[in-house]
Formats: sequence, structure tokens, C-alpha cells
Amino acid sequence: MNRQKRSVSQNDNPFQVLTEELIFLILDFLETAPLDKKSFSLTCKAFYAAEARHRRVLRPLRAEHLPALAARYPSVTDLDLSLCPRVGDGALALVAGAYAETLQRLDLSRSRWFTGSGLLSLGARCGSLVELDLSNATELRDAGVAAVARARNLRKLWLARCKLVTDMGIGCIAVGCRKLRLLCLKWCVGIGDLGVDLVAIKCKELTSLDLSYLPITEKCLPSIFKLQHLEDLVLEGCFGIDDDSLDVDLLKQRCKALKKLDISGCQNISRTGLSKLTKISGGLEKLILADGSPVTLGLVDGLNKLSMLQSIVLDGCPVTSEGLRAIGSLSISIRELSLSKCLGVTDEALSFLVSKHKDLRKLDITCCRKITDVSIASIANSCAGLTSLKMESCTLVPQEAFSLIGQKCHFLEELDLTDNEIDDEGLMSISSCSRLSSLKIGICLNITDRGLTYVGMFCSKLKELDLYRSTGVTDLGISAIACGCLGLEIINTSYCTSISDRALISLSKCSNLMTLEIRGCILVTSIGLAAIAMNCRQLSRLDIKKCYNIDDSGMIPLAHFSQNLRQINLSYSSVSDVGLLSLANISCLQSFTMLHLQGLVPGGLAAALLACGGLTKVKLHLSLRSLLPELLIRHVEARGCVFEWRDKEFQAELDPQCWKLQLEDVM
Repeated sequence: MNRQKRSVSQNDNPFQVLTEELIFLILDFLETAPLDKKSFSLTCKAFYAAEARHRRVLRPLRAEHLPALAARYPSVTDLDLSLCPRVGDGALALVAGAYAETLQRLDLSRSRWFTGSGLLSLGARCGSLVELDLSNATELRDAGVAAVARARNLRKLWLARCKLVTDMGIGCIAVGCRKLRLLCLKWCVGIGDLGVDLVAIKCKELTSLDLSYLPITEKCLPSIFKLQHLEDLVLEGCFGIDDDSLDVDLLKQRCKALKKLDISGCQNISRTGLSKLTKISGGLEKLILADGSPVTLGLVDGLNKLSMLQSIVLDGCPVTSEGLRAIGSLSISIRELSLSKCLGVTDEALSFLVSKHKDLRKLDITCCRKITDVSIASIANSCAGLTSLKMESCTLVPQEAFSLIGQKCHFLEELDLTDNEIDDEGLMSISSCSRLSSLKIGICLNITDRGLTYVGMFCSKLKELDLYRSTGVTDLGISAIACGCLGLEIINTSYCTSISDRALISLSKCSNLMTLEIRGCILVTSIGLAAIAMNCRQLSRLDIKKCYNIDDSGMIPLAHFSQNLRQINLSYSSVSDVGLLSLANISCLQSFTMLHLQGLVPGGLAAALLACGGLTKVKLHLSLRSLLPELLIRHVEARGCVFEWRDKEFQAELDPQCWKLQLEDVM
């Protein structure tokens, strides 16, 4: 009898028969569902331990959690500390000790307070480290970068905006990290020709090199173009490079692997210089010329030699009709074209271009204010395979033209019609684009609930919806979206003044909602916000600025249920220091903006700042600066928080039509 009892008790847990390999397979399937993964690990002690052994990726909110995390998760390969504002040398030494054998990727892109000593621990002990992001380490000097050079196996290194690093520091990297494939030096203004030359000579396996805004000249170019594996070269804003820099000797180099070249903002490179550059590699697939020389017939002629070219970015460049027609006449098949804010785009030239490049998949004609329904008809009839169309502020396009987009372009996944004359008939047609995942129809004053109802019925894959200042939308339209688009992740209904709690209660069905912007929705109260908090547990960004009827009673459910909330704007609301203090229960909270909160007193604000230990950025009115103790401000800053003091007067809301007229006057 006792034997039978023992055998029964041993088989009480049927999961005990699962091998660790099977449990790991289950956990692999749960990688995209963190809440489900957490529930799985809490099922029993065996699963709890197995999940700890399986975990490879960590993204802690605070560095002080690292000792406990390192003890629980022994096999981490990817460690993201970008959410930790303060990471000292001690924390890096702990990481180096705990993950000396396993760590492969480390992200410190938004962290501060570490020095060369901490980086030396990583470089010396973590032999498997292949990726390191030190972007925004504005206090990092050559000694710290030299410590990084101890990581001999590094393949990818980001040093963007490390402005104190000089040629000496990057020279240490060049000598020590010869296996580098990717190097980003954007805005490292202390690095010049000598440092870049050393990198190009020593790191011969580089495939991606970002030299944006470096004070370099032609002296380092020969070494760069000798890199036989280089595929991606970014020279954005390198004003020291001009046509004369690209001499005959340079053209003897053959960078055959180069696929992407970015010379945006290089206004000293004209069509002559571009023609020389295109001779270096005939295999270019993407060319970025934004904010550069005018797009003329002569400039485009140099592109004919690029038989593999698929993507051209001309944002902000003046264009001529001859230049656009020349792009249309290219013998290559363009799949991506960006003409955002290009002055000179006309119906005739654009229509000719798209009629010749019928395989276009992505087209950006944002702020091309001269085009009309003629261009839209040509785009719709010629480019039926479009997956992305951006045409914000094409204000001469009439209402009727938008129906053509829905009738012809059924493969659209991204559509930006912000500040256009589209109406409900246009939305009804566009709703036939069933693959739409992103739809931006902000400042579209002709749309109403009827048009949104069609979108809700037929665009079930929608994840992002922007209705900013589209004041014809009410609760009925939002309810239709919520019912039909359950996978919605981002919605902006700012200044849709007819929106009330009913809309938010409907949106609470969208359990994947991560970003909610309801700025200026004056009818919304804490009741609607509570519904969102209770049902949308993934909410990470919330903007309730000028929601005057949201008060402390809306903060309590947020504090209890919205444990993933990271950013909140409370300006002009009725929240007091009591509601603010309740938000201290949200361990993820990193940023809040509080301007013109009438119920806020200095003592309550001080208590909230102390209680919210994970803050990285706080925006406050300048008048509060003198009311807070200096020691408190220093203490909060020492934890890694940055204060932004705004001297902004109280603003009354304008009528939508008046606001749009003012915007047009500015433009």
C-alpha cells in the first residue's frame, strides 16, 4: 500500500517526464510572449529553474538589479543595459565576472558613469564579446576606448557621439580589434584622417563603416576604398570631401563589394564628384543623396553605370523635370524612391518616372506640394505592387484621387496621408488594402466615423493608426477600429475633441496596445483611462496632456496594472502630487513631463522624484526649479536622471481650422 502511494505521489506532476530539451523548445516558442513566458516559469520549481537556464537575453531597468539577475540567469549572451541610466565600473566588473564565458553582445548606448576601468574588465575577461554599443558615451576618452581594444574578437562596435575620442583612441581599436565588421563613428568629431586611415588599413574585414559628420578629407579615402569587403559606407555631412578630393588616383581603387553609399548633406559633391564615385563600385544597390546637389540631367547620367541600383533617396534636394525624367529613363529597375520635401516635383515629370519604373515598392512624395490627381492616377495605374506610399501634405490632390489608391494598390502595408483632402469615400476605397499595418490620416478634416468603419471592417492587420487633429472622428469610429483591429499597437487621437470614455473603453479590447496618445481629448476622464490600464497591460507610452478631466483617480489603476509604462505626459491635466506619488509603484517608469499641473506642490513633487527610482528624464516648468531643494536635484541627477526645464506659458487650444491656417502660413 505504501509503495502504491509513493508511486502515485511521484507521478503527481506529469511535466516531470519532459526532458530539458523539450522544455527549452517550449520556451523558444514563447520568446515573443513575455507574459506567457513568465506564467510558464511560475508553474512549478522545475520550470522556474529551467527558464533561468534557458534565458539568453536580459534587459534590466536598473543596474542595481544586476547581482540578483546574474545569480538567477547564468547563460546570458545578450545584455541590454540601455534602460539603465547609471552603470558604474562595479556593475561592468560584475557583468564581466558573471558572464565571462557567455557574453556576446552588450548595449550601453544610453548608459553613463562607467570609465575605462569598467571597460577594461569587459575587454580582458569576456573573450566571446562580439558586439558592443557605446553610443552617446560623451565623457568617454581615449583611455576608455583603448580598454575596449582588449576585446580582440569584437565584430561590431558603435561609438556614435563619443566626441572626446581622438585619433589616438581609435588607433588603439584599429590595432586591437582587427576582426571588426561594423564600425560606427558618427559625430566623433575628434577623429580625423589619421584615425580613419588606421582603421581602414588594420581592419580589412570591415563591411559597414559610418563616418557621418567627421572632419575628414580626401587623405583617408584611398585606404577606405581599398576595403574589399566594404558593403555599407556612410559619409553623411562630411563637408571636407568635394569634387577635387575624388581624383584620378582614387578612381583606381575598386571597392567591388560596396552596396550602399550615403553622401547626404555633402553639398560640396556635385554631379562631377558623384560620377567619379559611381565608377568605384558598379554593384551599388542603394544611393542616398539627401540634402545635396540639385537633381539635374547631368547628375542622373552618372547613375546609368549602376546596373544593380534599386533604391534612390533624394530627400530635400532641389529637382528639375529633366532630372526626374532622366531617372525614369534609367535602364535599371528602381524599387524604392524617396522624394520627400523635394522642390520642383511636377505631375508631368513624376508621371513619366513611375510609368517607367512599374516595379516600385516604396515611394515617398511627402510635401511635394505641386502634384495633383494626375500624379496619383499615374502612380496607381503604373505601380500596383506598392507596399509603402508616403504623401503627407500633398495639398493639391483632390478628394476623388484617393479612391484610385484603394482600387489599384492592394498590396499596401504602409500609407501616410497626413494633412490631405481625403474623405470617407477615399477611406472606403483604401479599406480594400487588407494588408495595411500602418495608416496615418492625421489633420484630415474631411473624414468621419463612416470612413473609419470601413477601415475597421476590412483592415484587420492594422497595428498603427494616426488620427492627430482629425476632428470629424468620434467614439463610433474608434469603436469600429477597436472591434476590427484587435492587434492594434499604436493609436494617436490627439485633439480629436469628440472622443470620450466610450472610445477608450472600446480600445481596451486591444490587449497589445503599447502607445496611446489622447492629448487634448477634453471629454476623456479617469474612467476611460482606468479601462485602458486594466486591459492593455503592454502599455508603455501614454500622452494625456490637456486631458483636463483626468485626475488622481486615473493614476491609481495605472500604477496597479500598467507595469510596463515607461513614458507619460501629464501636462495640463488635473493630476496632483497624490496621483504622481502613486506612479512610483511602476518600476519601468523612466520619463514624465509635467507642465502647468495646478494641483502639484513642491513637497509632493519632491517626494515623487525620490520615490520614482528609475527616472532618466523629467520635464518640468522652470518656475519649479527654485522651489525644489538643490540637494534633491543633485541626488536625482546622480541616479542618472536628466532634468529639462521649460519656460513655457499656459497655452489655450485653437480651433482646428484656425490651427491649420496658421500652420500653412508658417510653411
